[in-house]
Formats: sequence, C-alpha cells, structure tokens
Amino acid sequence: MSVLVFTEINKGRVKKASLECINYASKIAELTGSTVTALVNNADAAQLEEIGKAGASKILSVKNDKLSSDSMAISAAVEQAAKAENAKVIVFAFDIVGKAVAPRLSAKLKAGLVAGAVDYPTVNGAGLEVKKNVFSGKATALYSINSDIKIISLLPNSFPVTAGENKATVSDFAVDLSAVNSKIVVKEVKSNDAGGMTPLPEAELVVSAGRGLKGPENWKIIEDLAASLGATTACSRPVADMHWRPHHEHVGQTGVAIRPNLYIAVGISGAIQHLAGVNGSKTIVVINNDKEAPFFKSADYGVLGDAFTIVPKLTEAIKKFKANQN
Repeated sequence: MSVLVFTEINKGRVKKASLECINYASKIAELTGSTVTALVNNADAAQLEEIGKAGASKILSVKNDKLSSDSMAISAAVEQAAKAENAKVIVFAFDIVGKAVAPRLSAKLKAGLVAGAVDYPTVNGAGLEVKKNVFSGKATALYSINSDIKIISLLPNSFPVTAGENKATVSDFAVDLSAVNSKIVVKEVKSNDAGGMTPLPEAELVVSAGRGLKGPENWKIIEDLAASLGATTACSRPVADMHWRPHHEHVGQTGVAIRPNLYIAVGISGAIQHLAGVNGSKTIVVINNDKEAPFFKSADYGVLGDAFTIVPKLTEAIKKFKANQN
C-alpha cells in the first residue's frame, strides 16, 4: 500500500507545490504505516533526486508528452499508477492540474475527495480527517474521508518544504493512453512568463496594486518595490480587466488564490472578492490613502498615506537595509 503523489515539473524544476505534496504524503505514510510513491513525467536525474529527498520512497518515471497538457491523459496515468501501487491515498496540489484531475479521478475510483486542504490529516479509524477553508476563508471545516481510496489536494504555500537525505528507487512506468478520448485539443501553449519572478501560487513575498495606482504608467514603483524584496508582482481584478496588467497577475476569488508569507497591497480597497484570494497570507500590509478602505480591517499593518510618496521611500529604505547587511 502506498500514498501516491502526482508530481509536476515546470520550467526545468520540480514545482514547489509538488514538493509540499510529497512532504504532506510522507506525514500520511507515517500515520498509516505506508510509503510514498511519486508519479512524474519527463524528469531528469537532479529532479528525481530532489523528489526523493522530499520524502518519496519510490518514483514512477514516465516519458509521455501528453501528460504535459492533457488533463484526461494525466487522469488516466494517475489511475493506472494508483492501481499498480495499490495506492489508498492520492495527493495533488490544488492548482490548475489538481482542480481538473482530482474530481475526475474521484468519480472513476469512487474515492472521497477533499479539495484545498490546509492542515495535516488525522487518522480516525479507517478514515482520515482533513481540514479545509470554507466560506471564502472565513471559517474552516473538518471533513472525514471514509472511502477505501482517498484523494486530497493541498492549497499551495500551506505547508513547509523540508528535504532529507532519502534516496528513492526509480522505475520506468509505461502508461497506456490509447483509451483516452480527450475532448480538448491543445493548439498553442503560452507561458505566463514572470520575468524570473517566482510564480504567484508559489511566491512567499507578493507586492500587489490596484486602481489607486491611477494607470499602468505608474507601475514602476510597484516593480521597484518587488525587486528590492525579491517579490512577485500581482494586481486586483479591475486592474487586469482594464489591461493595465496581465490577467495571470490577478489575485482574488476569481483570480489566483495565494498564501504568501508577506502580502503588500498598494491602492487596493479590499473588496470581499479580493480578500477571499489573499486572506491566507501570513502577514498583510496595506498602503492606502483612504482611511475607510475595508482592507485596513484585515491588515496586520496599515499605512495611511499617498502610495506615490510612501512606496518609493519604502523601496529606498529596503535597499539601504540590505546594503548595510552586506
């Protein structure tokens, strides 16, 4: 019996969210007396080693380009791996792939599914109890999975990634995708190039801005602040809708849900839809010249004043601090 993890490679590295899943799976394995098996596509030797150090005892290595873009093919591959390994628990990241594959696999395997787990599970007899956020993050609920096979997907940045000295055994795994009748035809793949920045779902530091910036021509002060911190830039939905910034930078209920260690919101009022996607942040700093902005009620730190004065001064102070540290 094993805990199976679907592991993704992105831009030549193992996704942080996948490493979180392997760490999480190793905790389940400890609780249930099982082992962790990772299923990965097109991984090189260094990536396989990293997966092992994250906690996988065994790695099923697949070489099939369909698994890079076709969720139905991924679903079939994970199903075959689960049956081959007698996996009783399957773990995904709650990302684009996990959202597309986990529900489909749940139906195929008659498996209970908890999507968006935010804490480690506990064993309750033959079942697992898993905590997740509900009501747009305003509350948490405890779900009990009592099915024979259990599927859990994890909110990215909810769990630490620790590496040990474990070495996994690697086996080639051939998947049969002949029965996959995908209704999706991938004509083109466009990368949301973050310009060297950490992708938003994995970012630990995020600097975001809204309509208070008054126009796209003023975004340099946000980019400068982000660069000084080594942070990723983001924006509110109106900013993306007005094409001031690309849509992949939109964070919120209808955009990317994030859980960074630090979220700095500049000129964002803090509507409930925005808060729903960022309220998992460990520390929230709000900079706004409107003292009635709802965001101040959710902030750990609030700065009342003109962003065009405050943000450049903050950037300069961070640069000076880093220079003194060196």
